[in-house]
Amino acid sequence: MRRKMIKNKIMLITYADSMGHNLQDLHRILNTYFSDAIGGVHILPFFPSSGDRGFAPIDYHKVDESFGSWEDILALSRDYYLMYDYMINHISAHSSYYQDFLQKKDASEYRDLFIRYKDFWKNGEPTQEEVDAIYKRKPRAPYTDARFADGTTEKVWCTFDEEQIDINCKSDTARKFIRENLSFLAEHGASIIRLDAFAYATKKAGSSCFFVEPDVWEILHETVNDLEPYQVTILSEIHEHYTMQQKIAEQGYYVYDFALPMLLLNALYYGQSRYLRYWLEICPRKQFTTLDTHDGIGVVDVKDLLPDEEIIRTKDDIFKLGANVKKIYNTAAYNNLDIYQVNCTYYSALGDDDRKYLIARAVQFFAPGIPQVYYVGLLAGKNDLKLLEETKVGRNINRHYYTEEEIREQVSRPVVRKLLELMKFRNTHPAFDGAFILKDSNEQSLRIRRENGAEYAELYADFKELRLRIIYSKNGMEKTDEIV
Repeated sequence: MRRKMIKNKIMLITYADSMGHNLQDLHRILNTYFSDAIGGVHILPFFPSSGDRGFAPIDYHKVDESFGSWEDILALSRDYYLMYDYMINHISAHSSYYQDFLQKKDASEYRDLFIRYKDFWKNGEPTQEEVDAIYKRKPRAPYTDARFADGTTEKVWCTFDEEQIDINCKSDTARKFIRENLSFLAEHGASIIRLDAFAYATKKAGSSCFFVEPDVWEILHETVNDLEPYQVTILSEIHEHYTMQQKIAEQGYYVYDFALPMLLLNALYYGQSRYLRYWLEICPRKQFTTLDTHDGIGVVDVKDLLPDEEIIRTKDDIFKLGANVKKIYNTAAYNNLDIYQVNCTYYSALGDDDRKYLIARAVQFFAPGIPQVYYVGLLAGKNDLKLLEETKVGRNINRHYYTEEEIREQVSRPVVRKLLELMKFRNTHPAFDGAFILKDSNEQSLRIRRENGAEYAELYADFKELRLRIIYSKNGMEKTDEIV
């Protein structure tokens, strides 16, 4: 099929129903207001799902009817390069695969698709030492009780919510399952497939069961090979120590830059650039950069890039310097026990400050890699306390539902107009297809030059004085824009 290939143009991250009510609304809104600012779209899971706002997929072959159809997805793929999610670690408990397993047990053709405790652990149960070694999301061994039609029960691996049943990626059944699903998505408009919760897909008794080598490379190489005939790119999603991203990048694959958000907050909170500059020196060049996503602002991702005391100071000050954000939003009271991230829009993390926000975005656009902008960030969105309180879900503070009328109002705000101008500049200036050069600067500022032959664009950001200047080539002349 014909589709847009991956380009060095900014990618929007959005749910199918967060900008308008469905995929058709989304397409029309993008073409009306953002076509110059956006080159690609990461449509967060649009499949039928039983939980976690799409991340408990029931069937990859279907589009949730409330969003639209495959025709709507394919229409988008003709105007924008698209990224789809593939939850390589798990599938919905309400999927036909898991339900067949519950009904037929050992007679099910999917019996090996899941990780059965009785087969995984030496004695059918982990020792306390083995439980302690697991990188887990719950204060116990990661499992749920499978209740079979014959009245028996059995523990199966469950890392996240009970609606998300882990897959045994080592089994032949799982390999066939993964290959078929990836091929289907590749045939239906995907330019990039994001492997959600990738590092959790490796399970080995006695290990952390997280980014286990060499197993992680076997899974990655197999998925890449599956998609090679389709020329579809794989992007692994991992929130953890930055060296994991570096290892993947060293093998020539795209990675995420999840360290940049906290490093920029640190720079803008305290008027200092040294930690940010160091990361820009060593970060992978083949990457997608983020400041905000559907999740929170990552904290674990900057371990050893910021000293521990700087991490603590920055995280604590999000609640002091940010706008309308409280520590309680990141607790069990709001169904959230995440220790590795803070739930807040990026605009509100910067105190709803236009100057700071534009500086942050400009640095992101000049950094190595392809920038991603979350839909709330696209509109410099504030924390949605109403949705947060209605749902008591911490992450919903950054998941506002925009009507087209709201979007029309938001794009007229000066901060959004300037942001869209910056995005258009990033998408169109030829310098960004060339070299990244980090120039000398003092402790409170940052200088980045992008250079492609005779074309150039140079950013100067002062984090203490909150100044932003861009000098660039245009029609053989030098131009200077004082952004803030």
